[in-house]
Amino acid sequence: MATGQKLMRAIRVFEFGGPEVLKFQSDVAVPIPKDHQVLIKVHACGVNPVDTYIRSGSYSRKPLLPYTPGSDVAGVIEAVGENVSAFKKGDRVFTAGTISGGYAEFAVAADDTVYTLPEKLDFKQGAALGVPYFTAYRALLHSARGKAGESVLVHGASGGVGLAACQIARAYGLKVLGTAGTEEGKNIVLRNGAHEVFNHREVNYIDKIKKSVGEKGIDIIIEMLANVNLSNDLNLLSYGGRVIIVGSRGPIEINPRDTMAKEASIIGVALFSSTKEEFRQFAAALQAGMEVGWLKPVIGSQYPLEKVVQAHENIIHSSGATGKMILLVS
Repeated sequence: MATGQKLMRAIRVFEFGGPEVLKFQSDVAVPIPKDHQVLIKVHACGVNPVDTYIRSGSYSRKPLLPYTPGSDVAGVIEAVGENVSAFKKGDRVFTAGTISGGYAEFAVAADDTVYTLPEKLDFKQGAALGVPYFTAYRALLHSARGKAGESVLVHGASGGVGLAACQIARAYGLKVLGTAGTEEGKNIVLRNGAHEVFNHREVNYIDKIKKSVGEKGIDIIIEMLANVNLSNDLNLLSYGGRVIIVGSRGPIEINPRDTMAKEASIIGVALFSSTKEEFRQFAAALQAGMEVGWLKPVIGSQYPLEKVVQAHENIIHSSGATGKMILLVS
């Protein structure tokens, strides 16, 4: 994609490994949009846990090296390639995927992964939409087939995906329970759709959840850390309940018998298994949420592009997320 003229600042990864393999460079060629592609001047880019798994080389999808990480950008259309009719230079947009990578001043994206950013959301909020909201929507309404009147526990509700799941679940008429690891986290979860919130650092918090939901149990659990929580989740479920695994950082031992009497399901979610048609459906629902006003991304820690190594360390090791981590680019 290099042309040798315009240069930009970007993060480049030349080998898989720890956060230190993220290299800040100021002489990267600005990519050129091809057929059905747009070039976006990036104002902000979301940092997602999956970015760290891809960077480490442990993820199922490995990009060709070298590459620029990042899928969720918000910014302004700088140029459009051939056969692009939906966007023009100057449009405010956000993405749920890029071709050239989002940790950069400019990014190329396919026009069908780019969406109009409403005026009521700023670029930071725009960068918090892609992976978190599309994943939360897929988990809750596509994979779990959540219905109004059902109960959902968002296990790890104070991060990007968790808060998105709380907002969506509340808007769609579910009873929403959440967990967080700090008082600040608990308060943010309550302000963003949860009816009740529990501190998952308390020893007896599972008992408190059981007491709250009673004999019936919980219909849906959206699980961010399955390697720690899955065994407990199975004991919390209702008859026909389902655990939707959004995140896991290792193995866990469970007793399969815990699924039998309740005829419970354990379902994994990978956003990028979604078809183009599903992405269009998710986008339509989320655009409606922005217009009506229930979809409001909560921004957490913010880093300049050159502090990306710190961002990648903190998203995995910091205790208790509150809101969505973003990189500020322009």
